[in-house]
Amino acid sequence: MGDLLKGKRGLVMGVANERSIAWGIARAVAAEGAELAFSYQGEAFGKRVAPLAEAAGSDFLLDVDVTDDDSLEAAFSDIASRWGRLDFLVHAIAYSNKEELTGRFVDTSRANFKNSLDISCYSLIEVARRAMPLMAPGSTILTMTYAGSNRVTPFYNVMGVAKAALESSVRYLANDLGPDGIRVNAISPGPMKTLAGAAIGGARRTFRHTEANAPLRANATLEAIGGTAVWLISDWGACTTGEIVKVDGGYHVLGMPQSENL
Repeated sequence: MGDLLKGKRGLVMGVANERSIAWGIARAVAAEGAELAFSYQGEAFGKRVAPLAEAAGSDFLLDVDVTDDDSLEAAFSDIASRWGRLDFLVHAIAYSNKEELTGRFVDTSRANFKNSLDISCYSLIEVARRAMPLMAPGSTILTMTYAGSNRVTPFYNVMGVAKAALESSVRYLANDLGPDGIRVNAISPGPMKTLAGAAIGGARRTFRHTEANAPLRANATLEAIGGTAVWLISDWGACTTGEIVKVDGGYHVLGMPQSENL
């Protein structure tokens, strides 16, 4: 165990299983001495998260529905009662109807558009508003995004729009919370073999394509993403805010596939 985050307390939102990006971050920050609380939604996810929380040395679990104000209020009230403060928050929450992550973006339904933006973007604003009173200067809010926010990616569809809104929200929140010494950033990994990623049409082909063409010829790992989160949350990230930090093997610099794959 290291001590880069020793004495810091944080809430991790969005762990679904041991392959979740949120879990990769939780594992890394716990290894650096952070004390963690975990949120989950519903009994089924609670059963999955409980053993992972225990492995990270945590017994602080919160059942949270980010679309329900009363649920959010109760969760942050519990954090205030137990800890009295919050040093960092990891927001790794996104959702869209799986059936609309295939086919064409033009066929996106109004209902799914609203729901996707609410859960995948607006939830960050809701949790930031509630976390802010618990945060002292030097605290951090961190969220997850993807390159489909600004470049068309097959089947990413409405999630691309949601992530674009999320990234813009990161910048506006960074400006709002900056005077209070609170940093707001996003990590943008390449394709990952996660439960969420598997919902997107053609996910396996996308993963193989980026792995074959990224300058490093590799996709991101949970360890790499976790290490990036440690840096952003730690005091070494003291002057970094409003950033979208790419952890994608360099794929974002390409204009075309590698010559051998043309």
